[in-house]
Amino acid sequence: MEAARPLMLAVAIAAAVTLAPIAGAAGGGNASAAPGTQPDAARQRELLVLLKQDCGSCHGMRLTGGLGPALTPEALRTKPAESLAATIVYGRTGTAMPPWRRFMSEAEADWLVARMIDGATDVGPR
Repeated sequence: MEAARPLMLAVAIAAAVTLAPIAGAAGGGNASAAPGTQPDAARQRELLVLLKQDCGSCHGMRLTGGLGPALTPEALRTKPAESLAATIVYGRTGTAMPPWRRFMSEAEADWLVARMIDGATDVGPR
């Protein structure tokens, strides 16, 4: 386990550096979207890019599974959306799933879960 610490630290630092611009665009995290609202179009695009790039690094670039489970509509349809959003926001203790609350609000996590369940995760052109 001690040998894995430098690698885990490097991954955490790389994720923090990669996601810093996204956190800044979101107003620093939780305050970026009010509960029950949808993110604006620019933020929706940022969230979908985050899904494909950052979530995809563990869940597979096509979201079909990897270190983490598949995030396809078929894999998610039977799971409660609230539970999925909570997993995004708070992470999963004892697993490689980190909390993303520094980078998105609960409302944004809800929006992202709805896109994943619907299969509407393509990032459109700018």
